[in-house]
Amino acid sequence: MNDSSWGPSHGAGYAGAWPPPDQGPLPAGPAHDGHDARYTSQTQPMPIVPDFPDAGRDTGGRRGEDREARDRGAARLGGPLFRDEMPQEPMPTPPPSGEPPPQPSPRPEPPQKKRAGRDLRAAIGVGVGLGAVIVVSLFFVKAVFVGVIAVAVVVGVWELTSRLEERKQIKAPLVPLAVGGAAMVVAGYVAGAEGAWVAMALTALAVLLWRMTEPPEGYLKDVTAGIFAAFYVPFLATFVALMLTADDGPERVITFLLLTVVSDTGAYAVGWRFGRTKLAPRISPGKTREGLLGAVSFAMAAGALCMQFLVDDGIWWQGLLLGLAVAVSATLGDLGESMIKRDLGIKDMGTLLPGHGGIMDRLDSLLPTAPVVWLLLVLFVGSG
Repeated sequence: MNDSSWGPSHGAGYAGAWPPPDQGPLPAGPAHDGHDARYTSQTQPMPIVPDFPDAGRDTGGRRGEDREARDRGAARLGGPLFRDEMPQEPMPTPPPSGEPPPQPSPRPEPPQKKRAGRDLRAAIGVGVGLGAVIVVSLFFVKAVFVGVIAVAVVVGVWELTSRLEERKQIKAPLVPLAVGGAAMVVAGYVAGAEGAWVAMALTALAVLLWRMTEPPEGYLKDVTAGIFAAFYVPFLATFVALMLTADDGPERVITFLLLTVVSDTGAYAVGWRFGRTKLAPRISPGKTREGLLGAVSFAMAAGALCMQFLVDDGIWWQGLLLGLAVAVSATLGDLGESMIKRDLGIKDMGTLLPGHGGIMDRLDSLLPTAPVVWLLLVLFVGSG
């Protein structure tokens, strides 16, 4: 190291010509001894540095050892002498030509809490509104409630036939199904089970005849789907009107609705919280065996209360059997419509009811449960 690193100097370490070109000859005399006092007075002292062995005297193996000692001493003084000697992070190796750059591995997502798949606020609001309409019409004017059933049947048939045409190009005749479906509900309330069967037969005949007005291609699948729709929606709904004809008809209908809703609620609550084992993963992945146990437990408890306090001449143990049957039939009805929707490749049958889907998405467990409740009530307490 020379002193040039500490600033300019004109003494012994001056690297230019001697004497300096702009100063002239040095004055003679022994006092100066070949040195100019002007420059000697300006000479700065050299900094004190650690005493390392001279590199020029290193010989043999000592050269490498002394060099390592000198490097260690420099590091102890202040670390790297130059900025480019600072340790640098290794640069990523560029990918070979033609290959995309490596992507950073995604961070693991934190576990998410279970959430319901629907808008619960909208679902609760719609449910409360429908319940109010049902209760008011049921206990004040029975004929109005029959009209409510008929309207629900017509909308349900429209949703089902529309999805069949959209997804499978099956054109089930809507007009005879809508008219015949409403007639089935009214006939069941006025003329009983015999009237419902007659209306069902006439509706099927109307479907066959109505489809004849169009080309024969697809006739068989269209009329088959039409007869299926007539049985699945209006005919099963007719059993609700049959319950209403009894003296305690409103109480029987309320029992039917309560048990079905409680069964669905118990299945949802228990399955959402404790569900682990899938019930039918290929049909409805969200349903679990634990949820089914919840549906059975809730429905049996509600059935015992309803039979004891609502239905005339009912006994609590009959309600246990009724609740068990409702839980099974409601679950099967839900799975049945899930099977239809999977075949059609849709999630909901419609969008008429916010938070619920369509009318058919609310009738799925009610329709197959209606004949079960009607039959068991007739067996337990009679048809009157």
